Amino acid sequence: MQVLPPALTDLIDAFGALPGVGPRTAERYAYYLVRHNTDAPAKLISGLQDLRGGIGYCRKTFALISSDQELSDLYTDPRRDKTTIAVVAEPFDLVALEKTGQFHGTYHVLGGLVSPIDGVGPDQLHIAELVARIDDDDVKEIILATNASVEGESTALYIQQQIGDRDVKITRLARGLPIGVDLEYADQITLGRALEGRQTL
Repeated sequence: MQVLPPALTDLIDAFGALPGVGPRTAERYAYYLVRHNTDAPAKLISGLQDLRGGIGYCRKTFALISSDQELSDLYTDPRRDKTTIAVVAEPFDLVALEKTGQFHGTYHVLGGLVSPIDGVGPDQLHIAELVARIDDDDVKEIILATNASVEGESTALYIQQQIGDRDVKITRLARGLPIGVDLEYADQITLGRALEGRQTL
């Protein structure tokens, strides 16, 4: 005996296959689309159909771009400083940095982080292309903006090794205490990084 129609269970399963979406959340998403008489289902269908053909990767930065482009606007914009590159793991890391409005260089998306446990090696990332950009664009500074995780740190170290003795400044995003966090609740690694990165007032 079927409790729910197959069309609905298929939709719940499809939502449940997305990362971070558990069974209850998948059910809520599906039920919302059934219950509300809006154009949300049509927009969702249209968005999913346009996804494959409408998105590409910049051949220089590997950022997400429209499929009718070759290079990212963040690379071709003459106001952007091509001699400074922020290296990020994924395209949405770039979005987070861009929202600060404080970075005016260009980006380089690695496409992940070195993670042997997940079967991701350095040769599967866009590291060789980054090194080539250093020479092509006469880069002066590389900002390693990878996560403060084991994978992020090992990827940053590998990139440093690949850059070698090139005349380029290599920096790392500062680590420290988030605003509003009491010292007693901060973990030891965060506190240690905050001490290392302390600034003169």
